[in-house]
Amino acid sequence: MPKYYEYKIYGYYLYFTSACTLECMHVHASDRRLTEAGSAKLFVKGNGDTVVQKRGVLTDIELKKIQKFIKSHYQEMYRSWSEYSLNAFYENDNL
Repeated sequence: MPKYYEYKIYGYYLYFTSACTLECMHVHASDRRLTEAGSAKLFVKGNGDTVVQKRGVLTDIELKKIQKFIKSHYQEMYRSWSEYSLNAFYENDNL
């Protein structure tokens, strides 16, 4: 399961699964097991903004911190994503 980083960001692993690569770029955030159950799911736009599809167990404060982190690092994260997927960033008609 690919992680964007090997360490936790604000207490959460940021990752995607091989099944995820069929969709546009997004980030799962989980503090425990790296599964989609209970994790947050944020789609990433071409400017680094995110669209929250599922908040999981994240509080409002944690969610905002993760979104800010993604905004600051989305290009670097996209390089990891693009090693596994030909799909690009979120656009309103991607889903």
